[in-house]
Amino acid sequence: MVVLFIVTCMGTCLKISVMKKISLALWAPFLLSVICTFTGLAQSGVSRPAADPPSNTDYIDPTIGNVGQLLEPTRPTVQLPNQMIRMTPQRQDYMDDQISSFPLTIVSHRLGQVFAIKPTLKETVPAAWDAKMTYDRTLEVNKPWYYSTYLIDDDITVEYAAGRKTGYYRFLFPAGAAHKSVLLGVYNDGASEWHFTSASEVTGMETYHGDIKVYMYGVFSRGGTGKVEGRRAYISVPGDTRELEFKYAISYISQEQAKKNYEEEIAKERFEHFMTLGKAKWSQVISQIKVEGGTVAQRRSFYTSLYRCYERMVDITEDGKYYSGFDKQVHSDPRPFYVDDWSWDTYLALHPLRTLLQPSMEEDMLQSYVRMYMQGGWMPTFPVLFGDHACMNGFHSSITFLDAYRKGLRRFDVGKAYEGMRKNSVSATLLPWENGEKTVLDSFYDVHGYFPALHPGEKETVQRVHPFEKRQAVAVTLGASYDDWALGQLGGDLGMGDDKARFAQRGENYKHLWNEQEHFFLPRDDKGEWIRIDPKYDGGPGGRDYYDENNGWTYLWQVQQDIPGLIGLMGGRQSFEDRLDQLFREGLDMGRNVFWYKFPDATGLTGQHSMGNEPGFVIPYLYNFTGSPWKTQSRVRFLLDTWFKDNIFGIPGDEDGGGMSAFVVFSSMGFYPMVPGTPSYTVGSPVFSKVTISLANGRKFRIIAHHASVVNKYIQSAIFDGKRLDTPWFTHQQLVNGGCLELVMGPKPDKKWGHE
Repeated sequence: MVVLFIVTCMGTCLKISVMKKISLALWAPFLLSVICTFTGLAQSGVSRPAADPPSNTDYIDPTIGNVGQLLEPTRPTVQLPNQMIRMTPQRQDYMDDQISSFPLTIVSHRLGQVFAIKPTLKETVPAAWDAKMTYDRTLEVNKPWYYSTYLIDDDITVEYAAGRKTGYYRFLFPAGAAHKSVLLGVYNDGASEWHFTSASEVTGMETYHGDIKVYMYGVFSRGGTGKVEGRRAYISVPGDTRELEFKYAISYISQEQAKKNYEEEIAKERFEHFMTLGKAKWSQVISQIKVEGGTVAQRRSFYTSLYRCYERMVDITEDGKYYSGFDKQVHSDPRPFYVDDWSWDTYLALHPLRTLLQPSMEEDMLQSYVRMYMQGGWMPTFPVLFGDHACMNGFHSSITFLDAYRKGLRRFDVGKAYEGMRKNSVSATLLPWENGEKTVLDSFYDVHGYFPALHPGEKETVQRVHPFEKRQAVAVTLGASYDDWALGQLGGDLGMGDDKARFAQRGENYKHLWNEQEHFFLPRDDKGEWIRIDPKYDGGPGGRDYYDENNGWTYLWQVQQDIPGLIGLMGGRQSFEDRLDQLFREGLDMGRNVFWYKFPDATGLTGQHSMGNEPGFVIPYLYNFTGSPWKTQSRVRFLLDTWFKDNIFGIPGDEDGGGMSAFVVFSSMGFYPMVPGTPSYTVGSPVFSKVTISLANGRKFRIIAHHASVVNKYIQSAIFDGKRLDTPWFTHQQLVNGGCLELVMGPKPDKKWGHE
């Protein structure tokens, strides 16, 4: 019976390990304890080998979320933290068992890649260009610093490791194959070039986004016969080749710089050493947060989310120079220049997390924004390699600047930043997915304090309105109110009293769309008349006539800068709390297929709350403004447990390069930056019994949650630095001073704790 039990346990754990790709080292302590318990080894004094505890990086699984609920999945991205070279196999998602190619780098998160590479055994090489490669999922290895896959049809193993401006492929060919080749191609239209400068060296140029030339220099470990066929090239190596390595470098500056990047970073490195260096870089950043307690699944979700938070922004500086898509010039600067950020997604939690963990890097990123403004004329919101990508709505980079400044970050030109923020507010259009000067709609906004909407069926009269994205009149008004509040607050901090008063008033523009009868933010036309709609479903695809990707239930709460004001509109704290309860319980009144046909971004639904879209992040924490903070604890735990499983379906919506993962990191630790721009945090419910954050100033911030477990999610009492804490708030300064938040957790709510 004992043997049967042990074997059963081992079989179960082995099965789980294979399915979830968990290292057996994670299960070793459990197996040993079971064996010792039933055999008496623990009492007999028999010596046994000690199992090494897993490192934080062992919990990272880049396949988590690789199947999206409705829209984009995550990808098993290989890169160094916040560095330019990024690789992920090109396939639809994890359900796709074929890979079309491997890129030499992903230029921008979800905005394309350059230089394709793939191995083949075909005698007629052109026949392999468009052929897909079947791979075995169970043999695929995904780590942030290393990737390996087995191509079944050709019996080829592909391995990869990433550097800063370089990458390293290794192809393991089968013995006996007569024809062995590596194909090179491009992903983008436009001019491209391939040249074999020797039997083993190749250079390439691909045009990205119409006018940006990307350069490549690479060296194969063995010479062969190279041939260029238009936009494609290939090298065929001798039949006795078993292992073929390809080391390369990328440059956005020049062909000469690509070769220089190669010489400086990878020329003398071997694959294993390169991989080891990558793992060390990841271990350094991942180990900045140490947790104790929690389940294996919670640790996997947590540390994988933390890994995702280092995917963007990326440093594109090369030897003190960088190419800027904002003025199409190469600049010299001793500081790193970062691109690839979508502030509509990242201002909520990712930038605040980086401000906490990597403040120096965040300062470099903010200074990059300042340089973009100086080069392009506008403060960007979605800065990528080719410039500011007109996307979504609002100028939420303004909120990011305020948040960083109020948390003590100073190593950026705050004067120039404010100048750019102010120009955006005063001179730029608020139209979604549009950059540039104001339109008549913006002039209307300046006078009346809201963006005017069209009635259902009414024809658009303003040419610059995006034909699909529409006016998004309510979402634009609410977003601009937060942005102007941030501008006024920073103006006040910088001693600009007139600006503070002016933009503080604009920060209350959200009130112009509050419908007292319906208790929703509803659209109004240019005559001031209400447009009567069903806020649950009207507004066309994604509700974009009035909202954006979400319905009126989600936008009901988008007043983060003035929650007391919102509470007042709703009639007080109890009414506010009742409405929150209703949000999480309100039905769709239609089939999910009907609802999602209109709102495919509103995934991860609990009632009308969408965990799968960024505007939903703040909502569960709003209970901390009511008399029932225990509901925040309950809701946050439920949302984490339900929507962020440690499997391929474990992300409820578009993750957007760290935007959603930062919510998981903060919420799992037990606190959240509820109002970016205000240097404080609100308390949730930590899933771990202890969290230790190593801060940049050499101090440590600790959260100790006694008795925390899956069941024990409610705070019974709290102490901060030895003093009783009766409200669910603490300041950024308390955190960076190296404070300690100590909680006692229990299975049932203490409904008296946390009242304000």
